[in-house]
Amino acid sequence: MNILYKLLLAMSLFVSASTFAVEPAKRIVALSPHSVEMLYAIGAGDSIVATTEYADFPEAALDIPRIGGYHGVQIERILELNPDLVVVWASGNKLEDIQRIKELGFKVFDSNPKTLEAVADELEALGELTGNQAKAKQAADDYRAKLTKLRSDNFAKPEVKVFYQLWSAPLRTVAKNSWIQQIIAVCHGNNVFVDAASDYPQVSLETVVLKNPDVILQSQDEGNIIGINWSDWPEIPAVKNQHIYQLNADLLHRAAPRALLGVEALCQALDKAR
Repeated sequence: MNILYKLLLAMSLFVSASTFAVEPAKRIVALSPHSVEMLYAIGAGDSIVATTEYADFPEAALDIPRIGGYHGVQIERILELNPDLVVVWASGNKLEDIQRIKELGFKVFDSNPKTLEAVADELEALGELTGNQAKAKQAADDYRAKLTKLRSDNFAKPEVKVFYQLWSAPLRTVAKNSWIQQIIAVCHGNNVFVDAASDYPQVSLETVVLKNPDVILQSQDEGNIIGINWSDWPEIPAVKNQHIYQLNADLLHRAAPRALLGVEALCQALDKAR
């Protein structure tokens, strides 16, 4: 009997521990704009108690208290809020802030998707953490289906030489391992700087002229758009044929479900030059 009692007790403790491990998060600090979008997409937006600057979608996100940004996070505010989950962003949050949050014992999930496909995976992961598995799976399945269709629709289209103007001063673009390059690839664009040595290289105007792009794409930021007067370089096919387009940076630069809207917009811009 003593052995049986111990066995039952051990089983009880295992069940309790397992239940605790998957307890849905109800108070979430989301430290990136893209993770806020993901949490709303799976029905967990109302559980967010704090976020960072530039978390502006959906509109309801504007009402969430801000506790930091690229410059850093207010750790004392996280202590006051006492969340049961902190969604960090290794590429956008200070590493010392992330380490401190872990040291304080908070449950941490790093939302840092590197590929278009990874967005769907993270939707499902957040669904598990918040108890929203069904809605998260539906959102992920819809995302994967749309991405597959976009790849299929654009696969056989003629390639178009593209220069993506990430910023104007200094003039900066994107290369093979960048997030934007994945979007250009879906649209069957030929990034003229795809083989640059770094992911976000600084380039010269003279080099862009030599690359002879058919399309110039700019992030839709006023400072970026007015930074260069491309009309001074009429020998570039993109300038000569008026294929210079401004695209919504939030759709193109955030690893969130709306990234597919960015893919659609970029593909439509390239279609105009085909």
